[in-house]
Amino acid sequence: MNIVAKDVHLGSGKLTVMVKDSIDIQGFQTIAGSKALEAIPAAEQNAVVVERILAADCQITAKTNLHELAFGITGINRAFGTVLNPKYPALIPGGSSSGSAAAIAAELADFTLGTDTGGSIRMPAACCGIFGLKPTFGRVSREGVHPENSSLDCVGPFANSVSMIETAMQIIDPSFHPAKALESAPKLAVLNVQASDAVNECIAEYLAKAGLDLTHTAIASFDDAFHAGMQIINFENWQAYGALTETGLLGSDVHTRLLKASETTRQQVAEAEYVKEKFSQEVDALLNQYDALLLPTLPQIPPQVADAENTVAFLNLTGLVRPFNLSGHPAISVPLETKDGLPVGLQIVAKKTADEQLCAIAEFVVKAAQ
Repeated sequence: MNIVAKDVHLGSGKLTVMVKDSIDIQGFQTIAGSKALEAIPAAEQNAVVVERILAADCQITAKTNLHELAFGITGINRAFGTVLNPKYPALIPGGSSSGSAAAIAAELADFTLGTDTGGSIRMPAACCGIFGLKPTFGRVSREGVHPENSSLDCVGPFANSVSMIETAMQIIDPSFHPAKALESAPKLAVLNVQASDAVNECIAEYLAKAGLDLTHTAIASFDDAFHAGMQIINFENWQAYGALTETGLLGSDVHTRLLKASETTRQQVAEAEYVKEKFSQEVDALLNQYDALLLPTLPQIPPQVADAENTVAFLNLTGLVRPFNLSGHPAISVPLETKDGLPVGLQIVAKKTADEQLCAIAEFVVKAAQ
């Protein structure tokens, strides 16, 4: 199974962990799934999250493969091979944290770490049928994570249960203290967004089974937030990786995306920052009325690998996740499955810094639907 970028085997603790190869581990290269970085020196020190994992007496067994430079959403990587989606082999594993998600789906680790700049934890979690958490922006240290400078990126965990997500968060974020189990139903609102009939029906049936009292609502600037997030990511990734377009070693999809990203202007970024402020305020206002917002993780069933060669053509798959990178709110993807056995993700979003409450709400919803 093509999942692991390289074996590591550090520590000897009880919990086994794998780490996305955009996160530094001392003595190993951080090549981010790219031939263009194969000649770089090994990392001189561990990323802060790696130090915390080792300090918690966990064993890091491998670094995981990813969509090249973490700049893609399908997980397709021609340089080092595309990660197999263990539960749904014909479908994309999702990107960019494809290896970290697939490793959990294959039960190769207790938890894994990914990064999420525009959905790169939640999307592969939905594709691979597992849980994935994007924490509140800035809550988990990015020191030793690539690219070095990002105004949207978050390090977060994948696992096969909410309880293991909470365990992982306690390890990588010392300020995380799990909330008590909810004794009564939280006040939840479903966001009205565009998604396929198959996705909407799956989520509606799941929530009906859970017996939750739900209100439907909308956010006026939701679509604008998606586009604004794209502008910021493009601008920052060009700053970080633009020089690699001169090496001739990048995959064609990432090479093309970076060149397109080079056209992003500072004026566009300034306009995106305005949308960021507006959208964040709108989400905050809703979360002052509700404990959490519910919506699909992906707007459609993940495409087959054979149909997803053109990454750019599928950027709309991040339409429901990328806005919350812009706003910085914590969001978790809960795995569901259609009657036909296809993966769907339920995304739950909570107030900033309320990551503990978000996990408690996710656990309540999961148990209520059982």
